[in-house]
Amino acid sequence: MRIASFLIVAGVLLVGTPAWGADPMVIRIGYLTRAEEPRIPQTFLEPVSEDEGVQGARLAIADNNTTGRFLNQRFELVEATVPEDGRVEDAVRDLADQGVRLLVADLRHDALLAAAAAPEARDMLVFNTRAPDDDLRNERCRANLLHVTPSRRMLADALSQYLVSRKWMNWLLVVGRTPEDAAYADAIRAAAKRYRAKIVEEKRWTFEDANRRVDTGHVTVQSEILTFTQGAEHDVLVVADEADGFGEYLLYQTWLPRPVAGTHGLVPTAWSRVNEQWGATQLHSRFERQAGRWMRPRDYTAWIAVRAVGEAATRTKSADPAALAAFVHGPDFALPAFKGQGLTFRDWDGQLRQPVLLAGPRVLVSVSPQAGFLHQFSELDTLGDDRPESRCRSR
Repeated sequence: MRIASFLIVAGVLLVGTPAWGADPMVIRIGYLTRAEEPRIPQTFLEPVSEDEGVQGARLAIADNNTTGRFLNQRFELVEATVPEDGRVEDAVRDLADQGVRLLVADLRHDALLAAAAAPEARDMLVFNTRAPDDDLRNERCRANLLHVTPSRRMLADALSQYLVSRKWMNWLLVVGRTPEDAAYADAIRAAAKRYRAKIVEEKRWTFEDANRRVDTGHVTVQSEILTFTQGAEHDVLVVADEADGFGEYLLYQTWLPRPVAGTHGLVPTAWSRVNEQWGATQLHSRFERQAGRWMRPRDYTAWIAVRAVGEAATRTKSADPAALAAFVHGPDFALPAFKGQGLTFRDWDGQLRQPVLLAGPRVLVSVSPQAGFLHQFSELDTLGDDRPESRCRSR
């Protein structure tokens, strides 16, 4: 005796019995990353993690299969990790040989470009779930590349809208030593210009990164930062420290009693554990049961990429990678992603439209776009490069 089942998926009621006797349609999704040394957090409150990204993809595969069994679909995640000195092109070829045409790329800038340019990737749809670089959405955009993670420009615009809405118009910008820090600072400058804020002073962090675990280390930090942050009057200190070397130490240590925002303090981000709205607590709970830790932005963007494929398969009732890719690119695609609205991809640069969380250490402070920042088509397009600004010519 078969037992009737029902499931509501994205507002669609699926009723019936699982097709136990039929072979399911198999949809293979590749997951590609590169081995690297784990990031050492500044505090033991944040555990060292060596599985960021892939845990989100695994959870999404489970979610897809929950729905897929009602449609006689089975999703498989094919994982590949490139050695630190290995070639991502070889991994793309190996994945293609295993039938992968839908690829989640948890890669940094150069490795992502190499993967997307591999001959075998021409027939793939590649989801960028890690690299925030703006040139990937502009001069170096590719037709087979979609960007799930927010660009630096999106993050900077999200933060700037909030600061301007609070009338905190004068900023002290502190920039770290890495190229990524410089790129983040470029995005902050562009956002300040867009929203008519003023960077009253810029300072480069030149101190050796402090070690809070050294005896009396806090005394050294306190004296250095107190002197370092003296200067022009400002409303907020904006920090560009993607390497996470010093930004945390700026809080409560500045010469003037001012808020800290940017990569530390008030942080614009795709995801944060402090988000409890729109059913996010349910997602957090399921992820924590699986991974034994909190979901991080790389986990969330990988989850979105795999779920985008699952959503396309549900809507099209197809396992054909070309049909799924066409639907994801198309006007009917919208992904529920625990952010209060369906998320879609921009047709001019492949960037996923999405609200950006403004997270404090323990609470969600706000969500951008902020009220009053209007757009003729979508308020989400006030974040990042809009169509008239785009320099992408490959789509």
